[in-house]
Amino acid sequence: MQIAIIIILILLCAALIGYFFVLERGMRRAGEQIKSQMENRSTARILTPCPGAAAEELFQSVNKLMELRQWEGVAYRQKEQDLRRQIANVSHDLRTPLTSILGYLQLLEQEDLPEEKRREYLAVVESRARTLQALITAFYDLSRVEGGEWKLEREQVDLSRELGDQLAASYEQLEEAGIQVTVDIEPGLPPVWGDRNAVVRVLSNLLTNALKHGSDHLTVCLRREGDRVVSEFSNGAPHMTDEDAVHVFERFYTADRMRTGQNTGLGMAIVKALVEQMGHETSADLQNGEFTVTVRWKTARV
Repeated sequence: MQIAIIIILILLCAALIGYFFVLERGMRRAGEQIKSQMENRSTARILTPCPGAAAEELFQSVNKLMELRQWEGVAYRQKEQDLRRQIANVSHDLRTPLTSILGYLQLLEQEDLPEEKRREYLAVVESRARTLQALITAFYDLSRVEGGEWKLEREQVDLSRELGDQLAASYEQLEEAGIQVTVDIEPGLPPVWGDRNAVVRVLSNLLTNALKHGSDHLTVCLRREGDRVVSEFSNGAPHMTDEDAVHVFERFYTADRMRTGQNTGLGMAIVKALVEQMGHETSADLQNGEFTVTVRWKTARV
């Protein structure tokens, strides 16, 4: 009987030793794989078989960490590419009016320049300087919005009144551009939640976008849908593509492929950022050459 017990104990010890040997070998192989992946910046999964639920759970956690590292690496590289593209765009957008200003300043240095030409060149310099000022302001404003430095108040805003004020302020420019404006504002609309200054900036940017890129007409609608007040800005956009409509809210995206420096694509990015930070929704759509930007505002009372 004692001999049988001893034999059983020996077999158990042998099995235990074998188990730990297999476990140690599996852990060593897993360690080599992890080291190799770290050195080669690989994100391959750990495939070394290893006995035991605890070891399997450990390797599953390691694999999850490796997957997380992979996604973080992809996100980092994407942000790096976006940053480089933005820097290039900013540089180009600033360089374009600056180059023009410097060129006309050189022309103004001519001693025999006629007074009529001098006034013409000075007007161009002033125009380019204002363009440069607008670009710098847009860059600064977008950085403030996305960095959370634009402090938004939660207050009731009369969207009908603010829209009316912005339309009145833009009337002369729209008329000079030959844009026929149709306004349809539903009476008795409730106020919406938002920051008044931010709401004004959104409406102003939408009107400016229609002024710069619209054709001969602009339709502005304001109506109630359930617990939302919906604003729509629709203008003819014969040269716009479906791709433009998809990317219109992206920073620095512009349908102006020549990038003249007159349009950075920041205005619509500011619209989206402000609208979302106030808790509302915005979208863009292109149908049969008609471009529409829709904002769904949450009402302050239902």
